[in-house]
Amino acid sequence: MMSTYNIKLGDWGTLNADAKAIRTEVFVEEQGVPAELEMDSLDIVCLHAVAYDADDIPVGTGRLLPDGHIGRMAVRKIARGSGVGGALLQALMQQAKVRGDHHVALSAQTHAAPFYTRHGFAIEGEEFYEAGIAHINMQRKF
Repeated sequence: MMSTYNIKLGDWGTLNADAKAIRTEVFVEEQGVPAELEMDSLDIVCLHAVAYDADDIPVGTGRLLPDGHIGRMAVRKIARGSGVGGALLQALMQQAKVRGDHHVALSAQTHAAPFYTRHGFAIEGEEFYEAGIAHINMQRKF
């Protein structure tokens, strides 16, 4: 099931209300990540992406850090499997390319590694735990 999404890119001041709502729902409420760990001081320096469905409801988010890391990728349950995660990832990778980055990296929740592999990412290193959730580092070169 593939749908079309409107992806807005912007700074934290512009997109924080929608990004926070999605991240709180997915990471804090669903996965039990402590709220104080979820929002961090890096948000202010990141490029953020928020995907909106046909009814202009925010359904997914992610961020691109100045060092080329992609993080805080989250899709609400109602939109999972619809292609929104891939659309967000592609938008963030495109922005990294535009600004001259030669690669992007991320720390994927281990269960999501196949998703990132489908988008050209390769696993680097060993599994580790962050906020009690298994993760693996991944990278994609351009």
